[in-house]
Amino acid sequence: MIRDPDYKLLPTTMNTLTEVMEMLADKGYDNELTFSEQGRMEGMGKSYRPEDLTLIRTYRFEGPSDPADNTALYLLADKDGLVGYIMDVYGYDSNYGNAFSEFLKNIPVKGV
Repeated sequence: MIRDPDYKLLPTTMNTLTEVMEMLADKGYDNELTFSEQGRMEGMGKSYRPEDLTLIRTYRFEGPSDPADNTALYLLADKDGLVGYIMDVYGYDSNYGNAFSEFLKNIPVKGV
C-alpha cells in the first residue's frame, strides 16, 4: 500500500466516478471500507472509530437526468497512513442511515 501523507497528487475534481476509482486504484488507494451495524468503519484489517480516521477528500457525483442518482465517495486515512474509501448515496436515501452521517461528522478533516 502506498502512503502519501500530504495527498498532494490527488485532484480535487474529476468528471465521473469511474475516473476517480481508476485514479485511486492507480495510487494504491483501492481499499474499500464499510460501515458496520455496530457503528464502526471497517476495512484494511481494522475497525475504526471516527477519531481513528482523517477525511482527506470528498467527491460527489450527480446523475445527468435523475436528481436521486447522487453518490458520494469519501477518501479516508488512518493514523498509520493507510488510505481507503467508502461510497454512499448522499441525501435522504443513504445506504447507512443517520448513524453513518453522525460518524462522518465526527471524523477530523485534513487541514482543519
